Amino acid sequence: MASPERVVHPVIGPGHTFASVTDKISSIVLTTKTPIGWFLGFGVAFSLLMVFLATVSYLLLKGVGIWGVNIPVGWGFAIICFVWWIGIGHAGTLISAILLLLRQQWRTSINRFAEAMTLFAVACAGMFPILHMGRPWVGAYWLFPYPNTMGLWPNFRSPLIWDVFAVSTYATVSLLFWYVGLIPDLATLRDRATNRLVKIVYGFFAVGWRGSARHWSNYEMAYLILAGLSTPLVLSVHTVVSFDFAVGVVPGWHATIFPPYFVAGAIYAGFAMVLTLAIPLRKAYGLEDFITMRHLENMAKVMLATSLIVAYGYGVEAFMAWYSGNTYERFMMWNRMMGPYGWSYWLLIFCNVGVINTLWSKRLRTNTVYLFVVSLVVGVGMWLERFVIVVTSLHRDFLPSSWGNYRGTLYDWSMFIGTIGLFLTLFFLFIRFLPTISIFEMRTLVPAAQPEEEKA
Repeated sequence: MASPERVVHPVIGPGHTFASVTDKISSIVLTTKTPIGWFLGFGVAFSLLMVFLATVSYLLLKGVGIWGVNIPVGWGFAIICFVWWIGIGHAGTLISAILLLLRQQWRTSINRFAEAMTLFAVACAGMFPILHMGRPWVGAYWLFPYPNTMGLWPNFRSPLIWDVFAVSTYATVSLLFWYVGLIPDLATLRDRATNRLVKIVYGFFAVGWRGSARHWSNYEMAYLILAGLSTPLVLSVHTVVSFDFAVGVVPGWHATIFPPYFVAGAIYAGFAMVLTLAIPLRKAYGLEDFITMRHLENMAKVMLATSLIVAYGYGVEAFMAWYSGNTYERFMMWNRMMGPYGWSYWLLIFCNVGVINTLWSKRLRTNTVYLFVVSLVVGVGMWLERFVIVVTSLHRDFLPSSWGNYRGTLYDWSMFIGTIGLFLTLFFLFIRFLPTISIFEMRTLVPAAQPEEEKA
């Protein structure tokens, strides 16, 4: 007896037409009455951004002495938050590029704001290495190779220089990928806008798009090329970031597992952030027909899969520290688990390994409130992972006379929280002035959502 066919649920709610999809998504942008909830959220985000600007101003005036960094913990929140933000940006490129090449239709409803999330996260990440210099106007330009009269060039053997090229390339390609995908929708907004100034602005950025066969042919070719360029960047960028640690000789850092371990952790944190943004967004704007439970469940499954890779990385770290027979490695791992910062290690294990495994349950995996809480917990856990890697590997040096503890000051915390304000401010502006979901890609899904009798 033949087994029953597997039912594949559509990635868009039933009953939608081409016109209803366009009306629903474009109305969020072209409405003349901005929701009061948007103003409240934007107000909170902008207030946090002002905290960030005040902290940066004081930092540039006083120097990095206002932070809690010391000897031996010369790296603190600046590097922790840099790695955390870069990781968050990975999910956008994965959803947009890799799932596009794999022809996964469920990416369609979430790829636009995931790409925007990537750009905003990279912008936040880029702040920290620059501000970590304390006086960036004195030395920031030395990171870039350019002819100069003194014959001084960057040290190309340093992974910190590799970071500059990897992150800048990632940001450039991601921006181009995001903008190219926006062009057809910008033309739609141009054609539907009633205000002349709005029509001019959207028309300028739509670069003369008319939807001709030639335009679509060039568009699809450019979009696929950029997807092909973005795909290796998903793997390369956080691999290069992991080299900041892996090429060092500090116990707890020089491990060959770091590149795949960091990439998996980045995708894990990135999908958690996508869920953190998608669940309130679909509720606030009534987008349940477009961002369906299938999208949320698939993202939960990706988080669950990458959490297993991350958990494996934690296990390998502990095993290799013991198996190596190296006194310093063994002490580092024991100190990481049972030392002054042991609370942070076990809390990250709880957040990144314990809580996420509850998503094996389909009932919990399809509960939006629970999924939102888990995504927040994972975000906290992935920040703690970077804290543990940086601080617990440095605060106990080879010489006991050099030991010292580290804690972030008010300015460390205000800068970190301030970048969250920067991220949210940019995101609120994005959902107000640009289509959050790709209009033309959602229209391609409409035939699949029609009832069988209507198709007939």
